[in-house]
Amino acid sequence: MNSQLQQRIQQVQERISAACERSGREPHDVRTIAVTKYVSLETTGEVLRSGLDQIGENRWQDAAEKWEAFGSQGTWHFIGHLQTNKVKEVVGRFAYIHSLDRLSLAKEIDKKAVALGIQVPCLLQVNISGEETKYGLAPDALLPFVEEIRGLTGIRIAGLMTMAPYEAEAEETRPVFRGLREWRDRLNETGILDYEVKELSMGMSNDFEVAIEEGATWVRLGSVLVGKE
Repeated sequence: MNSQLQQRIQQVQERISAACERSGREPHDVRTIAVTKYVSLETTGEVLRSGLDQIGENRWQDAAEKWEAFGSQGTWHFIGHLQTNKVKEVVGRFAYIHSLDRLSLAKEIDKKAVALGIQVPCLLQVNISGEETKYGLAPDALLPFVEEIRGLTGIRIAGLMTMAPYEAEAEETRPVFRGLREWRDRLNETGILDYEVKELSMGMSNDFEVAIEEGATWVRLGSVLVGKE
């Protein structure tokens, strides 16, 4: 295995373990998505051979070649903004969609999933920070949105996702991650769904330790884990 990759994996695992210890969590409760959007086909293969089998991609156009080469070797997560006209490419190939944020997209995912006879675990993207440059539901739109889509049989709401603003001091992101956890808990308390929503997809290379301390179950790691080539 690539020695630099091996070193980065070990360092990330140590940082995850330390964040879990600080927050009274078990490391196995936090799963890592290796974000390969900026790395080559060759590096993606090395990532999978290293034992990192959860792969995250942002755009089908960039992921297609990698999925064709390695699709059966890992679990694929679509983590970027999903255009409705790309749903037919993504559903059936990606095990999870982390960026469901509007009714038109939900209906298109449901339509494709029903046609394939599958149910797609989706995470609802919530724009906790309120940044205009970020996609996602406004927090106060979350519960009404769940009401709207809960009858779609091709979708299972697996959890919530957010992106925090880039901050020089990672600690500044804490209110965003705490806010997502609170909204997940609020959703479960309402009983809108007849099952518990568990996943929190939050935390990237710059701030994943804070996200773990606030309850992340998936962290999406690119450069800090897989590098940039």
